[in-house]
Amino acid sequence: MMARISGKKMRAGLFLAGALIAGAAVAQQTVGDAADAPATKLNLPQNMTVFGKSDPNVYKATAIVNGEIITSTDVDHRLALVLLANQGRVSDEERQRLRLQVLRNLIDETLQIQEAKAAEVEVKPEEVNQRYAAVAQNFKRTPQQMDAYLRDQGSSARSIKRQIEGELAWQRVLGRKITPFVNVGQEEVQSIIDRLNASKGAKEFRLGEIFLSGTPETMQETMQNGQRILQQLQQGGSFQAYARQFSEASTAAVGGDLGWIRAGQLPDALAEVAPTMRVGQVAGPIPVPGGVSILLLIDERQVLTADPRDAVLSLKQLAISFPKGMTQTQAGPQVAKFAEETRKITGCGTAKPIADSLSAEIVDNDQVRVRDLPPQLQDILLNLQVGQTTQPFGSLEEGVRVLVLCGRDDPESANGPSFDRIMAQLEDERINRRAQRYLRDLRRDAVVDYQ
Repeated sequence: MMARISGKKMRAGLFLAGALIAGAAVAQQTVGDAADAPATKLNLPQNMTVFGKSDPNVYKATAIVNGEIITSTDVDHRLALVLLANQGRVSDEERQRLRLQVLRNLIDETLQIQEAKAAEVEVKPEEVNQRYAAVAQNFKRTPQQMDAYLRDQGSSARSIKRQIEGELAWQRVLGRKITPFVNVGQEEVQSIIDRLNASKGAKEFRLGEIFLSGTPETMQETMQNGQRILQQLQQGGSFQAYARQFSEASTAAVGGDLGWIRAGQLPDALAEVAPTMRVGQVAGPIPVPGGVSILLLIDERQVLTADPRDAVLSLKQLAISFPKGMTQTQAGPQVAKFAEETRKITGCGTAKPIADSLSAEIVDNDQVRVRDLPPQLQDILLNLQVGQTTQPFGSLEEGVRVLVLCGRDDPESANGPSFDRIMAQLEDERINRRAQRYLRDLRRDAVVDYQ
């Protein structure tokens, strides 16, 4: 079917497509054996030969967006990235819902790339390859190793590169058509600085956000989508991966990271929730103007107040590993000996001889911020004196280790609020709102043929 559709109708179309697929499956199940064939009013032979065979390498279109094809393979490869972020822990029902959401994202991505081409915005292949190499490095792989890894996971380098191209293209379109026309007055910035100075010592939050747009007519559906995403996150899904794939805010490209922000700078609904959260907790979906948000509390601190967790530590790590297949019982004596010997460390100078006696690996790191460590270790290290060690920690799979505190540089008093940073934050918020309206207009004017 060929139609000019709005964002609302597009979403309805995707869920209707799912319903039609389900209906087709039921219809197939109700077909009887060959003896019942006449009831269909079709003159079907009881003994038949099928000539030719289906070719699994022929990829049929799932949607055609303004003449550009999105194949089922495109959807499968992008869906595999979402499943990878969930470590495969997704039910069949959830997989189908994610597939429909991925299709919607690919339609938006296609519209953004098409708009960039119409505006003669160029994204060079070498730029995409450079970003892809950075992604591979995050996975501690070369681009070639990343290619093979993605194939093994049922995805492809092409899928990630397409997403990178879409993000770069859209950012440049916004930079040309929206950013130059967004103005923030110096008085506005100064007003915020004055409020920050007046609220010294108040809490400040570093938040991640997944924003799903919705209208009054589609809000129930949007809330349901938000609930499903929240469930996946609570089961161990990667917030950053979900934000990149599903968030409709401009922060999707950076995994939904809003940066440091005070409750008063958030919409009222989010301002009520953020102070009640614990670091690492997700909350939502929370109704906000224009849709719903899912929040992640990445970190928190006090405004304009030095935070002990900003201290920079000098550490030594001693680690032992275990052969594959060793049980907890078998490893017990070795762990006990490791704990007993490392308790004898009385300073970093004595760490190496003890490590050698245990055949332990030793690693130095002189630039570790406390807040960059796992929350379980932060309080332990803040309470250690120089020369002391942590309790052993780890697992059979990853090995057991201890940390020795060799030195600590305590943070200086926090600097005052940055005029430029606050102005940039206000500009980003306004660009984000206009970008959402821009994309809604592209959806409204799009010609999409669902196959």
